[in-house]
Amino acid sequence: MVELTLPRNSKVTSGKTWNKPERNGDWKEIRVYRWNPDDGLNPRLDTYWIDRKQCGPMVLDALNKIKNEIDPTLTYRRSCREGICGSCSMNIDGTNTLACLKALDDVRGAVKIYPLPHLEVVKDLVPDLTNFYAQHASIEPWLQTKTPTPPGEWLQARDDREKLDGLYECILCACCSTSCPSYWWNSDRYLGPAVLLQAYRWVIDSRDEATGERLDNLEDPFRLYRCHTILNCAKACPKGLNPGKAIAELKKLMVERRV
Repeated sequence: MVELTLPRNSKVTSGKTWNKPERNGDWKEIRVYRWNPDDGLNPRLDTYWIDRKQCGPMVLDALNKIKNEIDPTLTYRRSCREGICGSCSMNIDGTNTLACLKALDDVRGAVKIYPLPHLEVVKDLVPDLTNFYAQHASIEPWLQTKTPTPPGEWLQARDDREKLDGLYECILCACCSTSCPSYWWNSDRYLGPAVLLQAYRWVIDSRDEATGERLDNLEDPFRLYRCHTILNCAKACPKGLNPGKAIAELKKLMVERRV
């Protein structure tokens, strides 16, 4: 029989209930993961009640209302509120997504909000993305050329530009990578769906002249090949992208250059 020892303070307990309805109305229950590294206590689930008539339609609107009017200690990331920056990525109703794009009406019953899974938590809904960003930097995500820079700009044919569709739209929210079991278990070596999609974006850019070096950088049993194509990444992506397809294309390029 396997015996597992959980980390200290790993059990999530019941927390406080805030703003419980005392009158009739259109109320929505919001349950939020709370954890403060400074108080030494276990994580907890706090329950907040929101009057829908006084709140916007999205989960981010509810979080903003909670922080502004009910509990100012709640901590989370947010910026653009338009699905552009990727800051408000979190696990809502069991799915990784952006709080600014997730409608309250899409969730039946209580809205359960957790930080992105399988990452260290900084506080409350804020995950530690240090490793994720370091992995992104490791693929050198910028145009690399050897020929002299043209006087105007690097020109690109329409067909070559269209190859980047479905890739450049990635906002690095980490929803896909943190939904990937291979990334959960091997995030120290496996680059994960988001970073590999970004890597493929630069590999197939007709203006880039470091294709061989980029593929050499990915030629590793873990950095690329831990993907098992279960496509959790495509299901989780709030932008509708398919990192699994990009990874498959990278593997194909690896095979072709050996022939």
